[in-house]
Amino acid sequence: MLQTGIKGSIEWTVTPERCAGAVGSGELDVFATPAMIALIEETAWRSVAPELEPGQGTVGTALDVRHLSATPVGLRVRCETELTELDRRRLVFTVKVYDPFGLVGEGTHERFVIQYEKFMKKVDEKRGAAQ
Repeated sequence: MLQTGIKGSIEWTVTPERCAGAVGSGELDVFATPAMIALIEETAWRSVAPELEPGQGTVGTALDVRHLSATPVGLRVRCETELTELDRRRLVFTVKVYDPFGLVGEGTHERFVIQYEKFMKKVDEKRGAAQ
């Protein structure tokens, strides 16, 4: 059952593929903001997935995060999320990302609970209209 207080935590190693130069967000070989966002989204959705009904999932709809500190290749980063607001299908998470030296990023992330079949039907309709 979904309820506030659900927490998640995932760790990644910063690899060259997760750096700004590789993902197009800059030129430096440091943990990229888009990679940090992907880590945040993964941590959030995985934290609530066991509480959803069969056929349900979540999709990200909003992010308000600050990337505060650079992390070089080879270091580990850890994302921690907590579900702090629940309004029917709308989920709001407080998020923090750390490396061994401290806080790397923080903010909020919003997701919505969706029915996979209904969601993908709309996607398929859009695909058909675009062809």
